[in-house]
Amino acid sequence: MTEVQIRNVNLRRDIRGKAGETASISRNSIEIGTVYGTLLNYQGTLAALGDAVNEAPYKAPPKAPVLYIKPVNTVSGHQAPIPVPHGTDQLEVGAALGLVIGKVATRVTEQDALDYVAGFTIVNDVSIPHTSFYRPAISQKSRDGFCPIGPYIVEREAIDNADALTVKVSINGEIRQENTTANLVRSVARLLEDVTDFMTLHPGDILLVGVPENPPLAKVGDVVRIEIDGIGYLENTLVNESDIDGGASQ
Repeated sequence: MTEVQIRNVNLRRDIRGKAGETASISRNSIEIGTVYGTLLNYQGTLAALGDAVNEAPYKAPPKAPVLYIKPVNTVSGHQAPIPVPHGTDQLEVGAALGLVIGKVATRVTEQDALDYVAGFTIVNDVSIPHTSFYRPAISQKSRDGFCPIGPYIVEREAIDNADALTVKVSINGEIRQENTTANLVRSVARLLEDVTDFMTLHPGDILLVGVPENPPLAKVGDVVRIEIDGIGYLENTLVNESDIDGGASQ
């Protein structure tokens, strides 16, 4: 088990340590690279779109993974506060299994895909509630502190089957969501094959397998815990953005 090394180089405020400093460092820590999210990779999220998936602009279900980036300003750690922007009442909790890449991955095969995974971690892909799937929801998904990760990376060999992991979300101790990676549209290995067919992943990059349908909503003061079988739990508290040192101006 390895601690996640987080370097918040461009933070405008103190989310986990001073801006530019490193949090959660150990001798065997891994410094994360780019974090990639995946949309519509749980069967329930695709089914929830209903006939809308066959309407303009695409008029069909996606034939390739639908990806987006959680930029460096979003990244924080275990027990770091999640800032709730001014004028926002609730945030969506995006419980995601993160695949931590261990070596350069280009056009890998499904059979060999897991050889490129160093381990697994927990990610909270936080969002302001929105309905856009076809345009990048940058202002809803890329706010400072909207991507807590960790606290550990569990080695690949310690997880028997990444496609059969229970994912739970609790808010203030009450279970609000439960799903399993058995419900993925693309399995872990298939997702890696499809993604690396058109882009290279590098050591330290994290690929999220997706967020289950009906993500629970949380408000200021709520304590959010995401648990994934064999990996542990990630816990964070929602706070007003203005209450964090150096908070963004309104």
